[in-house]
Amino acid sequence: MRHTLLLALAACAALAGCEGSESEEVTKWMAEQRAITKPKVQPLSEPKQFRPEAYAMEGQVEPFSNQKLLVALKRDSQQQGTASAALLAPELNRRKEPLEAFPLDAMAMVGSLMKQGQPVALVKVDNLLYQVRPGNYLGQNYGKITKVGESEVVLRELVQDAAGEWVERVATLQLQEKAR
Repeated sequence: MRHTLLLALAACAALAGCEGSESEEVTKWMAEQRAITKPKVQPLSEPKQFRPEAYAMEGQVEPFSNQKLLVALKRDSQQQGTASAALLAPELNRRKEPLEAFPLDAMAMVGSLMKQGQPVALVKVDNLLYQVRPGNYLGQNYGKITKVGESEVVLRELVQDAAGEWVERVATLQLQEKAR
Protein backbone atom coordinates (compact mmCIF):
# COMPACT_ATOMS: atom_id res chain seq x y z
CA MET A 1 0.00 0.00 0.00
CA ARG A 2 2.88 2.29 0.75
CA HIS A 3 4.34 1.54 -2.59
CA THR A 4 1.14 2.68 -4.42
CA LEU A 5 1.03 5.86 -2.41
CA LEU A 6 4.60 6.68 -3.39
CA LEU A 7 3.81 6.00 -7.07
CA ALA A 8 0.79 8.30 -6.94
CA LEU A 9 2.84 11.09 -5.34
CA ALA A 10 5.56 10.69 -7.96
CA ALA A 11 3.01 10.90 -10.78
CA CYS A 12 1.46 14.07 -9.31
CA ALA A 13 4.89 15.67 -8.99
CA ALA A 14 5.72 14.81 -12.60
CA LEU A 15 2.45 16.28 -13.84
CA ALA A 16 2.95 19.44 -11.80
CA GLY A 17 6.40 19.83 -13.35
CA CYS A 18 5.01 19.55 -16.89
CA GLU A 19 2.29 22.07 -16.14
CA GLY A 20 4.70 24.80 -15.12
CA SER A 21 6.96 24.53 -18.18
CA GLU A 22 4.07 24.68 -20.72
CA SER A 23 2.54 27.60 -18.91
CA GLU A 24 5.82 29.47 -19.02
CA GLU A 25 6.22 28.78 -22.74
CA VAL A 26 2.73 30.10 -23.51
CA THR A 27 3.28 33.21 -21.39
CA LYS A 28 6.63 33.86 -23.11
CA TRP A 29 5.08 33.41 -26.60
CA MET A 30 2.23 35.80 -25.77
CA ALA A 31 4.70 38.45 -24.57
CA GLU A 32 6.69 38.09 -27.83
CA GLN A 33 3.53 38.43 -29.93
CA ARG A 34 2.49 41.58 -28.06
CA ALA A 35 5.89 43.11 -28.68
CA ILE A 36 5.81 42.28 -32.41
CA THR A 37 2.22 43.31 -33.13
CA LYS A 38 1.55 47.02 -33.21
CA PRO A 39 -2.04 48.21 -33.76
CA LYS A 40 -2.63 50.46 -36.77
CA VAL A 41 -5.36 52.93 -35.90
CA GLN A 42 -5.90 55.85 -38.24
CA PRO A 43 -6.81 59.07 -36.48
CA LEU A 44 -10.38 60.34 -36.84
CA SER A 45 -10.91 63.33 -39.08
CA GLU A 46 -12.12 66.56 -37.56
CA PRO A 47 -15.92 66.97 -37.64
CA LYS A 48 -17.29 69.34 -40.28
CA GLN A 49 -18.53 72.67 -39.05
CA PHE A 50 -22.33 73.03 -39.35
CA ARG A 51 -23.36 76.25 -41.05
CA PRO A 52 -27.12 76.90 -40.99
CA GLU A 53 -28.70 78.37 -44.11
CA ALA A 54 -31.53 80.87 -44.01
CA TYR A 55 -34.77 79.78 -45.73
CA ALA A 56 -34.99 82.13 -48.70
CA MET A 57 -38.40 80.94 -50.03
CA GLU A 58 -40.42 82.14 -47.08
CA GLY A 59 -42.90 84.09 -49.19
CA GLN A 60 -43.36 81.24 -51.71
CA VAL A 61 -45.76 78.28 -51.54
CA GLU A 62 -44.18 75.43 -49.59
CA PRO A 63 -43.51 72.38 -51.77
CA PHE A 64 -45.07 69.96 -49.25
CA SER A 65 -48.08 72.01 -48.19
CA ASN A 66 -51.53 70.43 -48.09
CA GLN A 67 -52.91 73.40 -50.02
CA LYS A 68 -50.66 72.70 -53.01
CA LEU A 69 -51.58 69.00 -52.91
CA LEU A 70 -55.31 69.77 -52.83
CA VAL A 71 -55.02 72.07 -55.87
CA ALA A 72 -53.21 69.34 -57.83
CA LEU A 73 -55.73 66.67 -56.82
CA LYS A 74 -58.70 68.85 -57.81
CA ARG A 75 -57.14 69.59 -61.18
CA ASP A 76 -56.51 65.89 -61.85
CA SER A 77 -59.93 64.81 -60.64
CA GLN A 78 -61.66 67.36 -62.87
CA GLN A 79 -59.80 66.01 -65.89
CA GLN A 80 -60.34 62.32 -65.16
CA GLY A 81 -63.29 62.50 -62.81
CA THR A 82 -65.95 63.05 -65.44
CA ALA A 83 -65.55 59.55 -66.88
CA SER A 84 -65.26 58.08 -63.39
CA ALA A 85 -68.37 59.91 -62.19
CA ALA A 86 -70.32 58.74 -65.24
CA LEU A 87 -69.54 55.12 -64.29
CA LEU A 88 -70.40 55.49 -60.62
CA ALA A 89 -73.41 57.85 -60.69
CA PRO A 90 -75.99 55.29 -61.88
CA GLU A 91 -74.82 52.83 -59.23
CA LEU A 92 -75.25 55.35 -56.42
CA ASN A 93 -78.78 56.31 -57.51
CA ARG A 94 -80.30 52.82 -57.63
CA ARG A 95 -81.70 50.64 -54.84
CA LYS A 96 -79.25 48.05 -53.49
CA GLU A 97 -80.06 44.36 -53.88
CA PRO A 98 -79.74 41.90 -50.95
CA LEU A 99 -76.70 40.04 -52.32
CA GLU A 100 -74.67 43.27 -52.50
CA ALA A 101 -74.20 43.07 -48.73
CA PHE A 102 -71.86 40.06 -49.10
CA PRO A 103 -68.38 39.85 -50.64
CA LEU A 104 -67.99 37.56 -53.66
CA ASP A 105 -65.72 35.16 -51.78
CA ALA A 106 -68.58 34.49 -49.32
CA MET A 107 -70.77 33.23 -52.20
CA ALA A 108 -70.76 29.92 -54.01
CA MET A 109 -72.42 29.06 -57.30
CA VAL A 110 -74.01 25.65 -56.74
CA GLY A 111 -75.94 25.18 -59.97
CA SER A 112 -77.70 26.65 -62.98
CA LEU A 113 -80.99 26.09 -64.76
CA MET A 114 -83.24 27.54 -67.45
CA LYS A 115 -86.37 29.27 -66.22
CA GLN A 116 -88.83 30.54 -68.85
CA GLY A 117 -86.06 30.44 -71.46
CA GLN A 118 -83.72 32.58 -69.30
CA PRO A 119 -80.50 31.26 -67.70
CA VAL A 120 -80.63 31.34 -63.89
CA ALA A 121 -77.76 30.63 -61.49
CA LEU A 122 -78.21 29.21 -58.01
CA VAL A 123 -75.99 31.06 -55.55
CA LYS A 124 -75.53 29.95 -51.93
CA VAL A 125 -74.81 32.57 -49.25
CA ASP A 126 -74.99 31.87 -45.50
CA ASN A 127 -76.74 28.52 -46.13
CA LEU A 128 -79.49 30.28 -48.13
CA LEU A 129 -80.07 29.64 -51.82
CA TYR A 130 -80.72 32.55 -54.21
CA GLN A 131 -81.70 32.63 -57.89
CA VAL A 132 -79.84 35.28 -59.91
CA ARG A 133 -80.14 36.36 -63.55
CA PRO A 134 -78.28 38.69 -65.89
CA GLY A 135 -78.95 42.24 -64.70
CA ASN A 136 -78.95 41.33 -60.97
CA TYR A 137 -76.21 42.64 -58.68
CA LEU A 138 -73.75 40.60 -56.56
CA GLY A 139 -70.92 41.51 -54.24
CA GLN A 140 -69.71 44.70 -52.64
CA ASN A 141 -68.08 46.20 -55.75
CA TYR A 142 -71.27 47.13 -57.67
CA GLY A 143 -71.05 43.78 -59.50
CA LYS A 144 -73.70 43.53 -62.24
CA ILE A 145 -74.28 40.07 -63.72
CA THR A 146 -73.65 40.15 -67.47
CA LYS A 147 -73.83 36.43 -68.23
CA VAL A 148 -75.01 33.25 -66.55
CA GLY A 149 -73.43 30.09 -67.92
CA GLU A 150 -73.64 26.44 -66.90
CA SER A 151 -70.46 26.66 -64.85
CA GLU A 152 -69.95 30.36 -64.06
CA VAL A 153 -71.53 33.73 -63.47
CA VAL A 154 -69.76 36.66 -65.15
CA LEU A 155 -69.94 40.08 -63.48
CA ARG A 156 -68.93 43.62 -64.37
CA GLU A 157 -67.59 45.29 -61.21
CA LEU A 158 -66.64 48.91 -60.50
CA VAL A 159 -63.48 49.30 -58.40
CA GLN A 160 -61.10 52.12 -57.60
CA ASP A 161 -57.63 51.92 -59.09
CA ALA A 162 -54.44 53.19 -57.43
CA ALA A 163 -55.16 56.77 -58.55
CA GLY A 164 -58.64 56.68 -57.02
CA GLU A 165 -60.46 56.46 -60.35
CA TRP A 166 -63.44 54.13 -60.79
CA VAL A 167 -62.76 51.51 -63.46
CA GLU A 168 -64.63 48.46 -64.72
CA ARG A 169 -63.27 44.94 -64.28
CA VAL A 170 -64.62 41.49 -65.03
CA ALA A 171 -65.11 39.00 -62.19
CA THR A 172 -66.47 35.47 -62.24
CA LEU A 173 -68.18 33.22 -59.74
CA GLN A 174 -67.30 29.60 -60.61
CA LEU A 175 -69.50 26.56 -60.07
CA GLN A 176 -68.46 24.83 -56.83
CA GLU A 177 -68.48 21.06 -57.03
CA LYS A 178 -69.39 19.36 -53.80
CA ALA A 179 -66.44 17.58 -52.14
CA ARG A 180 -67.22 14.00 -51.13
